[in-house]
Amino acid sequence: MLRSLAVTKRVLGDALGHFNNDDGWALASHLALSALMALFPFLIFATSLASFLGAEAFSDTAVHLVFDTWPDQIAEPIAREVATVLTVPRGDVLTVGIVAAAFFATNGIEALRVGLNRAYRVIDTRSILWLRTQSLAFVIIATAGFLIVSSLLVVAPIAVDIAQRHLPWIRPYLGTITIWRFIIASSVIVLALVAVHLWLPAGRRSLREIWPGLIFTLVFWVVGSTVFATYLGYFSSYVTTYAGLASIMIALVFLYIVSAIFILGGELNAAIRRYLDARAKVARLPD
Repeated sequence: MLRSLAVTKRVLGDALGHFNNDDGWALASHLALSALMALFPFLIFATSLASFLGAEAFSDTAVHLVFDTWPDQIAEPIAREVATVLTVPRGDVLTVGIVAAAFFATNGIEALRVGLNRAYRVIDTRSILWLRTQSLAFVIIATAGFLIVSSLLVVAPIAVDIAQRHLPWIRPYLGTITIWRFIIASSVIVLALVAVHLWLPAGRRSLREIWPGLIFTLVFWVVGSTVFATYLGYFSSYVTTYAGLASIMIALVFLYIVSAIFILGGELNAAIRRYLDARAKVARLPD
């Protein structure tokens, strides 16, 4: 028991110490702002592409996938603004605006990469062309994933209706579309976390090496967002302080909290790896 406490203290001390000493708070700010700046271009580009391909209901699905895992007090104002932006007809995004949309969308991916490289304490020597190409691939894959999920959510109610007619006993287990949207959105987050931890930072890591940070991120995402939502509900002065900018400022603070938790997840993985490497070296020493 005492040994476990000592190991936990050492690992957490290493992770938190490196986060604090290596500009983790500043990186979280950079990541939060980059994520907010990347969100609109990505959704605008993805929605325009979906409309071009005939998926007219994509915008509603995209908004749900992005914001269903956010607390209502944080998600509702900005989701409403995003939905308004996405309903504006756009013909330029797939022509002239595609370069700007891709650039700002990939900036969000690059911010994730910088945060993870610093957390894992590695230096990225790959060419900028390779990095930007990989980031663009992430954006395109995410768009394709959203399109697939959008199509599934259109087909799902039909399949549920058929299942209920032929298998009445299954009705209590199907839940509502809101529950399924939340489950799908949560699954998208988990898959995204696995992908960015495995492939964005320099070096190679196995799924076994990254799972502690993933669990940490998911658990404290829920805790942090719940605490912040409670604060907004009872003690917030954001609306009176920032007036029309309140929804943006609330989103920025929320993304800052999530970004810090995300980087700390990488720091935790790196600290565990350093501890295991140090223990392995001690074990190899001659008696």
